[in-house]
Amino acid sequence: MNPIERMYQGKCTVIELQSVTDPITKITSKIPIIVLENQPCKLSFSSTQTTKDSDGANKVTLIPKLFISPSIEIKSGSKITVVQDERMYEFCKSGIPAVFSSHQEIQLELFQKYS
Repeated sequence: MNPIERMYQGKCTVIELQSVTDPITKITSKIPIIVLENQPCKLSFSSTQTTKDSDGANKVTLIPKLFISPSIEIKSGSKITVVQDERMYEFCKSGIPAVFSSHQEIQLELFQKYS
């Protein structure tokens, strides 16, 4: 375990929609499959401030980012459940990860449905 991974406070589970063929009916359907479970990670939030709305208030947006081992591959469209500080969050992968030798950073967005 590298020094950055020692700072991880959360655990994540990654679920992908995968095609599975029923052996009896031969019908293929997509079902959620857990591909990674209880993986150490760290969830971080940064914020951005946009221009003023018409009512004069600035809008602040929180941007979630997942820090995880660089050897993990999370496919686009996967559901990522993170448990950290006794809270559970559900996200999906939002962009291309920034991969470093010690960790990777994946920008996330709230999970709505499988894409």
